Amino acid sequence: MLILRSLLFNIAFYVNIILWMLMLLPTFAMPRRAFMRGAQAWARSSLWLLRVIAGIRVEIQGRERIPPGGLLVAAKHQSLWETFALLPLFEDPTFILKQELMWIPFFGWYARKADCVPVNRKAGSMALIKMMTRAREEVVEGRQIVIFPEGTRRPPGAPPAYKFGVSHLYVNLGVACLPIALNSGLFWPRRQFIRRPGTIRVEILEPIAPGLPRDEFFRQMQHAIESASERLVAEGRRELGLPADRPATNLTNA
Repeated sequence: MLILRSLLFNIAFYVNIILWMLMLLPTFAMPRRAFMRGAQAWARSSLWLLRVIAGIRVEIQGRERIPPGGLLVAAKHQSLWETFALLPLFEDPTFILKQELMWIPFFGWYARKADCVPVNRKAGSMALIKMMTRAREEVVEGRQIVIFPEGTRRPPGAPPAYKFGVSHLYVNLGVACLPIALNSGLFWPRRQFIRRPGTIRVEILEPIAPGLPRDEFFRQMQHAIESASERLVAEGRRELGLPADRPATNLTNA
């Protein structure tokens, strides 16, 4: 049954993407906000499919902590799930993403329409300068800049591997940073076909006010995200009937 539900969901998920891509084509002639409302509707429809077909519910705590206006959002990254599921949480979000993704047919077109902020990881310091310039433009417009500080998906329980790019953004943008913890990797494991029924838990943590020294901010952000994520992962493991200290490498192949 688990394999069948996972198969049905994956088919429905990607068919849904194609349908929404077609439905969103007219928004290319509209303002960006019209496109973003459509993208958020797509994200909600994907979450509905996830609940109905795969039996994965979502529990979000701390919505009241989201401040209005321009904001830096630093989220834990365990799964493909958060790349779309965070969209409906914010008024006008945009993502920091690898420049190569902007070159992918269809996906790249939609990412450009959303005014996502690309970063060329091979360009060194120039990449940071360009990323800062673009991110600052978006923040001035009151947008929420979403970044995954580890840069890539990490399995639940893996040692943290945070990059300092988020610190550069925090110092240069001059806005609050909103840390987000989650346990999505337990139910939607990276690089796997299986979708495990259960409850993905997301915790929106207390915003970190602007103005901290770079290293102090980095320490506070990592501690906040990691300590909360560890707790959420432990709750998820109990829900799945797994030992709390089970190694992540075994969990992803369970």
